[in-house]
Amino acid sequence: MGAFISLKAEDSHEFDCYKVDPEGTPKGGIVVIQEIFGVNAHIREVADGYAAEGYAVLAPALFDRASRNFEVGYTPDDIAKGRDTRAEVAWDDAVKDVAATVAEMRKSQGKIGTVGYCWGGSMSWLAATRVGVSASVCYYGGQIAIHNDEAPKNPVMMHFGENDHGIPMADVDKIRAAHGDAEIFTYPAGHGFNCDHRGDFDPESAKTARERTLAFFAKHVG
Repeated sequence: MGAFISLKAEDSHEFDCYKVDPEGTPKGGIVVIQEIFGVNAHIREVADGYAAEGYAVLAPALFDRASRNFEVGYTPDDIAKGRDTRAEVAWDDAVKDVAATVAEMRKSQGKIGTVGYCWGGSMSWLAATRVGVSASVCYYGGQIAIHNDEAPKNPVMMHFGENDHGIPMADVDKIRAAHGDAEIFTYPAGHGFNCDHRGDFDPESAKTARERTLAFFAKHVG
């Protein structure tokens, strides 16, 4: 449904970005931020899904700084590869690429939202605190807690699984206490509950989170 384009960050790093447009005039723009598995089939499907809802969508390949065309699935070996590659991408560099993606989107869209999953959930938080958009949604961002002292520049919504072994509820409570304006929801699910490519997929939790996310974007983006 979409195609890859090339973008350039402020430090002249060039990276790929999956682009998909809706039918008709877009409601606004959405930047979809990857998990540690790259802009793989699932993330492209997520991007296509937001385009089907009427948004122009860009999904930057943030791992291009470490490994171009990185794309894996969800096996234990894939998870290990994703974690190793993530460790090679500095937070500040990834923010540069998200900022460049937002800047590209701003050429054609008045309001822009970000939504990220797993590592991308944490990146969506940094998009809110360091870039500033119209709205940011964070799905099970495990590193949000370590950036908890940063203040968002726009409305934020977060989704966490109550049975997520990687994100203790104590971290969620800490985030909630520090950011009372954020809309934070928990679900009877594990990590990655939105992804129908992995074992932790929880259809009911994913459906509810998506409905909340779409309502949030409808309010703040269009």
